Amino acid sequence: MTDTITATGTLEHIDPEALILEVNVRPSAPVDKDFVATIKQFGVLMPVLARRDEQGNVLVRAGQRRTLGAREAGVASIPVYITNADDKTAERIIEQIVENDQRKELTDGDRAAAYQQLAFEGLSVATIAKRVGVKRDVVQAGISVAENATATSAINAYDLTLDQAAVLIEFEGEDEIVDRLIEVATSDPGGFEHAAQRARDDKERAEGIARATDDALVRGFRILDRQPSTWQADEHTSINDLATAEGERATVENIEAIEGRAAYVDTTWDGDLRVSYYLPTDGIKAAGFKKRATDGTVRQPMTEDEKAERKVLIANNKAWKSAETVRRAWLAALVNRKTLPKDTARFIARGVTEFAADLARGVQNGNMLAHEFFDLDRGSSYYAPDKLAGIVEATPTKANHVSLAVVLGAIEGGTSVQTWRSPDRDAAAYFAQIAAWGYPLSEVEQIVIDKHAELQEARAAQRAAFEAQNAADEASEGEIDLADEDSDTFDE
Repeated sequence: MTDTITATGTLEHIDPEALILEVNVRPSAPVDKDFVATIKQFGVLMPVLARRDEQGNVLVRAGQRRTLGAREAGVASIPVYITNADDKTAERIIEQIVENDQRKELTDGDRAAAYQQLAFEGLSVATIAKRVGVKRDVVQAGISVAENATATSAINAYDLTLDQAAVLIEFEGEDEIVDRLIEVATSDPGGFEHAAQRARDDKERAEGIARATDDALVRGFRILDRQPSTWQADEHTSINDLATAEGERATVENIEAIEGRAAYVDTTWDGDLRVSYYLPTDGIKAAGFKKRATDGTVRQPMTEDEKAERKVLIANNKAWKSAETVRRAWLAALVNRKTLPKDTARFIARGVTEFAADLARGVQNGNMLAHEFFDLDRGSSYYAPDKLAGIVEATPTKANHVSLAVVLGAIEGGTSVQTWRSPDRDAAAYFAQIAAWGYPLSEVEQIVIDKHAELQEARAAQRAAFEAQNAADEASEGEIDLADEDSDTFDE
């Protein structure tokens, strides 16, 4: 990184013991044995940046680690560039951030603390970003992390990135989730975004269940701690199985004033909130309801294997929804990159050939996802003007970006929870492609590739077995023909 300081000054050689260290953006300056050894052998090659105060003291502004290393190495003097810069705290902090010679890179924890100090000194996020040379959202994330005890502790203890530490703020006070996210960040960084999104979705579902439960309690419903059985007699009966005296299907409005009314709050197999309503079975008749007529079939309770299979199904469906959020955000970032992947043109060509059906469907639906990738409002009307064309018109060099967005949006729009359950060749090829471009597949997305490969292997094995059987049958028929010929010869 190049030093951007423009203040003038003089170069002096000063005893490191005589230097005074200013408060640094780095909470600690690690000095290891190897670093000290290089100073003993070569000395301090890059001058330390400092200023002289009114009393004549030389205050180190940037080069804390070099100064400490020189002291430990016992060198008599080190080069010090004494600037005429003022002593404003903000200027000192910025100089320390951009200074990056003969020292270890600042950690994200160091940067977060520095951004917070600069904000405290009155600098805006935009000013800090411009002066330090980073994006605004990076500065904002750093300030947020530094102001949160949980995030600050985690980023320093586990060397997390600013983005990872910022996510922990969302789960303040939820120690179990925080611990799980830290574990993923340190053991599987590529899976962190997926784990974070699953945690967000789980939290949202839990909050939805809590709100629905509170609402049902206010309306006088007793909350059941288990879902009553639909396969055998139970003390509670679902209103879905009840009819009014007039023969109409019972609704929740019909039981709002019935004593003993109850509710069970949970989520469906794909994660949507669901509230089911019940009446005590022994009070159905007194309440003026009767059992609805059925076709006479009786549903059998699920076996343990079926329960386990359903549990996996529900978990993977929820994971898929979370992964979809992460994946589409990643796709949006991809098509907005300055430089696209080298094989973009080849993929676009595949899109209009191999993925023609998906592309046709996507175009027919107005390229909804493609517009979302560029943060454009497609409008509710199919006949609304296509704003993607405006991008190309304004910036012709973005033609491939738009084309890629249309193809990706069309293919992505055709994915659903059914994709992992019944993956085909096109789905496997799509996920393999975005993985090759750097997208970190979640476990449920990896299933699409693995399951398709297993199906292909199984089909190949079936073909091989079929061909082997045909070969055996043909050989057997040949032997029979020869036997017939021998028999004819013998008869002659």
